[in-house]
This record gives sequence, C-alpha cells and structure tokens, in this order.
Amino acid sequence: MPVPPEEAAARVDQLIGMTERLTQLITGEASAIERQDHQAVAAHRQESVRLSHAYREETAQVRADPGLVSSAPAEKRRRLVEATEAFHEVLAHHRRAILAAKTVTEGLVRAIAAEVVARRSQGVGYGPGARPPAAVTNATAVAFNRRA
Repeated sequence: MPVPPEEAAARVDQLIGMTERLTQLITGEASAIERQDHQAVAAHRQESVRLSHAYREETAQVRADPGLVSSAPAEKRRRLVEATEAFHEVLAHHRRAILAAKTVTEGLVRAIAAEVVARRSQGVGYGPGARPPAAVTNATAVAFNRRA
C-alpha cells in the first residue's frame, strides 16, 4: 500500500544517506586493507556493523513492500538507484581486497609451516656419527581457517 509522498521521500532520503555513508566506510576499509593498516580497518568497524544492520533491515522492508518508496519523487528514487549502484561497485572492490589479503595471509601461514617442518626434520650433526632427529616432544600445530 503506497504511503504519502512526504513519508516516502523521507524514507528514500534516509536510504540514500545510509547507502552513501556505507559506501564511504567500505571504501575506507578497502583502502586500509590494501595498505595493510589494521588499525584503520578496525577504526570504524562498530559503525559499519551498526549501519550495515540498519541498511539490511530497511532494504528488506522496501523489498517486501515497494509501496513504501513508490510515491517518492522520481528524482529521489533515481538518486537512490545511483547510490546503490555505487555501493555495489565499492562492495565488489572491497571483496577483491579481502580476497587478496586472504591469499597473502594463507601463503605466509603455509611458508611458516613449511619452514617449521623443514627445521624439525633436519638431522643432528653430520658425518659418520650423525643421528636422525630425536622424537619431537614439543610439536606445534599450525592451522588456519579457510572460511576467513
């Protein structure tokens, strides 16, 4: 059921504001990931999570009842579509940055694990009196979660 144009316009303005702010936050986070600046990534995490949750709820309501925004002026709805498209582009860039960081991290973990195994498997001494390595009593497991 369509809502009055003033309410629809206010809701569209709110969605535009949330979308643009999320776009800014995600852009900054992607840039920080690329620079490997972990403090900058964490700086706005709380706001990002809060705003993402609110955005998800609002968009779900609009998806379920398009009448909530259908009576808003066409220009405002067009601006919302443009903001949403820009947001999706930034999300795609963010995803690529995260996947790149994940690949680097996994490579480092594998390299460290290989080095640990190589050092532990070296024999003690050399020549006729060399002996195989003693049983490892302080084994250390190295694991990583592929769902990162």
